[in-house]
Amino acid sequence: MAAKWAQKTVVIPAHRRGCHLITPKILREIEGDLAGFKCGLAHFFLQHTSASLTINENYDSDVQADTETFLNRIVPEGHNAPWKHTMEGPDDMPAHIKSSMFGCALTIPITDGRLNMGTWQGIWLCEHRDHASPRKIVITINGGPPQVIARGGFSGLFPDSSQFAYQFALTACLPDVVLLCDLQLSSDRIGFCKTGLTLDNSTTVSEIFPKMERTYKLHGEDVHGWFSLDFTADQLAQNITLIQNIFSRPSTFDGSQRMYTLDEVVELHPPQIWLNVQYNSFFLEHKLSSEDYILELPKDTLSYISSPEVEFLKSLGGKLKKAKTKLIFRFLNENIEEPSTKKTYGELLKDLKAIKEFAAGILVPKTYIWSVEKDQYLAPSSTSLVKDAHALGLEVYASGFANDIVLSYNYSYDPTAEYLQFIDNPDFSVDGVLTDFPVTASGAVACMAHSKGNPLPPPGKSRPLIITHNGASGMFAGSTDLAYQEAIKDAADIIDCTVQMSKDGTAFCMHSADISSSTTAATAFASKASTVHEIQNKSGIFSFDLSWSEIATLKPALISPFAQAGLQRNPLAKNAGKLMTLPQFLDLAKASNITGILIEIEHASYLAKRGIGMVEAVSSALTKAGYDKETKQQVFIQSDDSSVLTAFKKFTTFRRVLNIEAKISGASKPSVEDIKKFADTVRIHRNSVAQITGYFMTHFTDTVGSLQAANLTVFVGVLKNEFMNLGFDFFADPTIEVATYAFSVVADGIVTDYPATASSYFRSPCSDMKLNLSFSILPAQPGALVNLAAPGMLAPAGAPSPLLQPTDVVDPPLPPVKAVIAADAPAPGAADNTSSAFSSNAGNGLLWAGIVALLSLTFLH
Repeated sequence: MAAKWAQKTVVIPAHRRGCHLITPKILREIEGDLAGFKCGLAHFFLQHTSASLTINENYDSDVQADTETFLNRIVPEGHNAPWKHTMEGPDDMPAHIKSSMFGCALTIPITDGRLNMGTWQGIWLCEHRDHASPRKIVITINGGPPQVIARGGFSGLFPDSSQFAYQFALTACLPDVVLLCDLQLSSDRIGFCKTGLTLDNSTTVSEIFPKMERTYKLHGEDVHGWFSLDFTADQLAQNITLIQNIFSRPSTFDGSQRMYTLDEVVELHPPQIWLNVQYNSFFLEHKLSSEDYILELPKDTLSYISSPEVEFLKSLGGKLKKAKTKLIFRFLNENIEEPSTKKTYGELLKDLKAIKEFAAGILVPKTYIWSVEKDQYLAPSSTSLVKDAHALGLEVYASGFANDIVLSYNYSYDPTAEYLQFIDNPDFSVDGVLTDFPVTASGAVACMAHSKGNPLPPPGKSRPLIITHNGASGMFAGSTDLAYQEAIKDAADIIDCTVQMSKDGTAFCMHSADISSSTTAATAFASKASTVHEIQNKSGIFSFDLSWSEIATLKPALISPFAQAGLQRNPLAKNAGKLMTLPQFLDLAKASNITGILIEIEHASYLAKRGIGMVEAVSSALTKAGYDKETKQQVFIQSDDSSVLTAFKKFTTFRRVLNIEAKISGASKPSVEDIKKFADTVRIHRNSVAQITGYFMTHFTDTVGSLQAANLTVFVGVLKNEFMNLGFDFFADPTIEVATYAFSVVADGIVTDYPATASSYFRSPCSDMKLNLSFSILPAQPGALVNLAAPGMLAPAGAPSPLLQPTDVVDPPLPPVKAVIAADAPAPGAADNTSSAFSSNAGNGLLWAGIVALLSLTFLH
């Protein structure tokens, strides 16, 4: 079954009263979509109550006229008719009755790319009004959802093709998930599952059998390593264990899982098995026949068999005959030569009719369908491959999907967005995706597809607030007009402005007082570099040392927190956008339909000593913008300084948010009592939500519960999409992290660089935990994965974080704003805490040297 979904609205021009054959018009609109379906259903829904749809005679127009005569006779019209509803004309009520008689919906089967109607059947639009308007018909074409094919099971988490990987895929994915086994043959002709020809990079074979390394020819090239054909089944199954061979994935389960046979996969009773025979000719050269092995399996054991070898599939197809197994031709890179035809796969791609002669479908790298250009952005449009293949009756499966690889920048590090590009596209849909992370693919198919137009439920009981972190700072430079505009477009509830001050008293939005990394100040004002220990213990260029006219000349800079791991953020927009003053931010917010704004205030005490009144500047801007009397948008004032929040108690409608920077495991009662004196909301970091051991969550802390028990609202952040930022329990899927904080942690708000990821999830039916769905995107369960680890494989658990204490939350009163005699004069006493930059590399700091070092911090922060 071709797995394509499509939906479009067709407008039928106004017709005179009567029944009209509209089949030709309908087919012109949808014939391109129908071509992708060997089997499916087309549903037609008329969005009106005074017209109807029906199927009837398509040849003799007298049938249409006679039908109109019949309708007019049985449904009276005019002054003598018994209808009460006459305000829209004498023909209106009869039109409603006639509409109900024929109905407004049709369902027609699709067979081999066409509407499977009888020879003399046609689609009629019956117009029941004298003066009609154009009519809209919503057409939905459905051939079943795309298949989720789990490569080696859940190989993104567990060692490829291990028992854990297969069992977890069956448990956590769609009910009809397909398990893929890459076939390896032992010397005694037993089939094992493992990706790749050699065993040494994903098993312990080199340690157990150090003298069994061999060199063989593969397509004329020497290949060195350990090969399954040199071992008996007993040696492979009993002595060799599997290891994870991708560095970003957990090694926690290494050595605890042995190689799995195809027979053992069958014994798991999966709904479907896909056998990929990648190296048939290699094994055949060594007198091991993949074909003979397959033919000896019980009938219909396999739902799919794929191979990149044409002759193998042709030969196998002639012998399977009545089996239900689908043969799939697997394309490799376009410049590689296929061994039996001596043609490149690029050349074979140009002759899909020849492929159709021996295969039911094709498995292609996803870049065959939508290429990624050298700058890591998607090509402007997709290729025609899917449409071309579907038109010939070939199914199309796409490979190469994983959450923990560098995706196109178009996807903003959200793997779900990539799946939707291939399964929820208005121009095409593939029939299945081959993935290392079948849980994410399952969520894309079952939850996220076709939900983009769904209304976003209001925040509150149904979901937490979506709060930005410097706007949509994952896509544009933080705190710029573009970042805020994108956040509003992405349906953020609250947009935020962290206020900084220029030396001449202009308040503007920027995530840090040190603007050296978030703007081009490092090149424009290098001489202004200094160290201010009250703010940070490294050199920087600070906004309060520059006038607003100087700051306004700078370009913003998009910060990529994981750049050293190769995860850049939207490079084309690196310096795009404009810096915004606080009044400009407030004007933008006022003109939007957001729920509210969050204003963060930092370093107010230090700036007061320098003669800059930050609290006063913010209060004045909010008052001038009318937010002191605002009723439609909620104002949140956030600070880590209790004295700042106390200063805003005079604004009775404002919510006050205490920002807790420290990592904590809960809050003591005295600290909570103190917080409630000046704040009603607390923002905590992600690292305070759960206890972490070796990048796994062991349990949730009591932080959120202890604060909410005291009727304090809790915000959690900052969420980032990059897989380097996600613990293993989230499966490198930022949507699962959103679900976890929303429905397991039950945070009142989530703070994120990527509001689109959160809003997309909350639009989907899977965010409604009350629905009884066959599949849902479930929150992470702390401890679930840890319990699967073999003894000794986890790092020792660290000491629990401390409880929040009163000394952590109560600050001294704000000092008065001191008058400054000269604009450029340093504040009294400031000389002791400020020093000039001593060298060019002081501002640059030291770069992290490797991905491990980066991992050790990113999940915790």
